[in-house]
This record gives sequence, C-alpha cells and structure tokens, in this order.
Amino acid sequence: MMPHVARTRTGRFRDAALEARFVTEEREARVVHMRMFAGFLAAMLIGYALVNPLYFSRADEVKFSLLLLPILAILAGFVGATFWRGYAARPMTDFASLLGVAFLIMAENALLFEEMHREHVQLHAPIAINGLIVMAFAAIAFAGQTRWFGAWLAAHAAIYFTVMIETGSALVPVLYGTMTYITSASVMVLLNWSVGQAHRQSFLLSGALAAEKAKTEELLFNVLPPAVAARLKAGQVVADAYPDVSVVFIDICGFSDLSRRISPGHLVDLLNGFFLLADKCAAETGVEKVKTIGDAYLAISGGNNPAHNSADAAICFGEAVIAGLPGLRAATGIDLHIRIGIHTGPVVGGVIGETRMAYDYWGETMNIASRIEGTAHPDGIAVSESTWMRGRGDRQFELPQVITLKGVGDMPVYRLARQQPEAEIVRLAG
Repeated sequence: MMPHVARTRTGRFRDAALEARFVTEEREARVVHMRMFAGFLAAMLIGYALVNPLYFSRADEVKFSLLLLPILAILAGFVGATFWRGYAARPMTDFASLLGVAFLIMAENALLFEEMHREHVQLHAPIAINGLIVMAFAAIAFAGQTRWFGAWLAAHAAIYFTVMIETGSALVPVLYGTMTYITSASVMVLLNWSVGQAHRQSFLLSGALAAEKAKTEELLFNVLPPAVAARLKAGQVVADAYPDVSVVFIDICGFSDLSRRISPGHLVDLLNGFFLLADKCAAETGVEKVKTIGDAYLAISGGNNPAHNSADAAICFGEAVIAGLPGLRAATGIDLHIRIGIHTGPVVGGVIGETRMAYDYWGETMNIASRIEGTAHPDGIAVSESTWMRGRGDRQFELPQVITLKGVGDMPVYRLARQQPEAEIVRLAG
C-alpha cells in the first residue's frame, strides 16, 4: 500500500529532510539523461552549422559559428559538472547552464530569422521550435522541482519575447509566435509537473519497498546467520564442513514433572525467560544459537561464528547461563535447574528445504554432546575428553568417569567441579 506523506499544494513533501533527499536522489538518477540531452542539443546545433553555408550569407555564417562555440563550451561544462560529487545538491548548475544556452540559441535563431526574412518568410516557428528543445531539457532537469522550473521558464520567456520583438515588428508573426510559445510552455509545465508527481510516487513506493525489504532481511538474519543469509540471497547452495567445533546441549532438569505442576501460561513464561537468558549469554560469548528443541537449547561454538578456542568459548557460555539462573528463579518464582553437555569434534552444517528454512548441523558430534548432557550434575557442566583437553584452562574438573553412552559406547566424561554444597546437589539429583 502506498504510504501517506503530508504534502503542500504544489506536491512538495512537508518534511524538509524528505524533500531534500527526494530532490538529491532524483537528480542523481537523471544524470545520464542530462548528459544525453546535452549531447543531442550539441549534435543538433552542429548540424545547423554544417547546413548553414548552403543558405546563409558569409557574415551570418561567421556570426552563427561564433555563437555556437560558447554554447558548446557551456554544454561541455554542464556535462563535466554532472561528474562533480556536489552536482545533485546544486540545481543552480542546471539553471544557469540552460539559461545561458537558451540565450545564445535565441541569438542564433535571430540570425536564422534574418535569413528567412531575406527570403520573405515571415514566421517565428524556428525560434519557437529550437527554444522548445531547450525548454524540454529544463522541464526534465527540474522534474519534481516546480519552483525552479517556474523561475527558469520566466527567465526564458523574457529572453524569448525580447528576441522576438527585436527581430520583427509585424503583428501577425508576433501573434503567432506568442501563441506558439504559450502553447509550448503550457505543455512543458504540464510535463514537468506530471513527471515530478510520478517520480514522487515512485520515490515513496521505493522507500516503502526498501523498508519492507529491511524488515524481511532482519527477520532472515534472526533465523539464519548473516553469512548464510547472504549466500542464500545470492542463490548459492549452503553446505559446510567444520572439522573442529564445540556443541552445547542444555536441558531443563525434571521438565516433564515441572510441566505437570505449573499452568501452561507459566510454563511458556518460564521457557521464554530461559531461552532469552541463553540467547543473551550466547551473544556475549560469541556462541551461535542453533535452535530450541522442546525444553532443550542447542548452540555451537566455532561454526558460523569463528572462535579462537571453541571449547573454551562453549564452557564460558555454559557458565554464563548457570550464573544467570538465580535471577531467572527470582523472576519466575520457579526452582529451575539445568544440565549442560559439551563435546568437541567435526560437524556438517547447511540449509535444506525451501520453506521454514533454518541452518542446522549434523554429525556424530551432535549425538555425543546430547548424551553427555544427561551425565551432568544439576546446574553443572559435563564435557568430553576432547573438550576438556582444549577448554580446561584454570578450571577445576572432577576426575574423569568412564560412562557408557547410548549409541556411542564407553567414553570418559569430565564434570566441571561443583560450586554448590554437596547436600544441595544430592537433593537436586534426587
């Protein structure tokens, strides 16, 4: 739907900043056309100069050529000015250039009229026709700027009628010349206004489309990593192999029992608060959120978001989430506890499907991380040996315990040293 924007009676936008942006963008878009107009006008005048020797007297031919040189110089200067960075914000460049060209063309038309008068042809049509070309040039140059075109047309009319009066005194040619000019000027005013209004509507529509596109891209970037979204927009197939990432699985302890004890509304609020906490911690530690699966939260360190040490970043993320739990408990009034499992290894990532797309990861590393999560203490972190070797740093871990993981087999698991009293851990585990 076309956006509503307040305008004046002349069609200008009431918002000064919006009006200035419209004028600048429109003038930038018309640069190529202005150069083409200048080239066409120069070619037309050179054509006159080539034909004139067949009909002009030698003196008038020289005068015409002398007037042609400054016209070509002005047109060349005008074309050069369009390459200037500040051209779009300077309508006076067009105003002065086109008015100077119009004045010199009127002088050349006076010579043409003299030659026609010598042949007993009493018409001002050539003056009107040649002037009409410059007038059309100005109507397009000032499209959307009716005040500038009105001022230019008034100056042009003063030059035209001065030249016409100076070159003829008979009533009939003056009358027909005036009628021709008024008709031409009226058409050009209508052209200038209608093209300007059409461009204003197009400008508003383009702005609305750009805003909608920005919203769509923002939504896309919320669903997919920016680099992946850019590749999809470019039409590329997104499939990646990561040899060394750290996968983080977080699960809520006793969620099934919790869902039976609290209302659906409270349950949704709890999950929303937990996922927002995890999202915040992921952003702070540079970890990539992959998705939520029921009450579980899946994240990856070192995938689309490169990490110097993916294992360390993954553990930092888990620690940050655990540190934020007391605040979440206080806000919701629910005694919430989680388990976190981390494993480091290779994965494959990519986007599949054409609807409800999401960037997902696959591989044995994902399965191992989910199994390790079940071995963690409540509000604790359990990691595989590969994660422990790269992310232990100064952290204190319990002695490794070989645990049989379903679908994986026996594997040593390292639990981050517990910070809570033993009695509390036993109560939570029970």
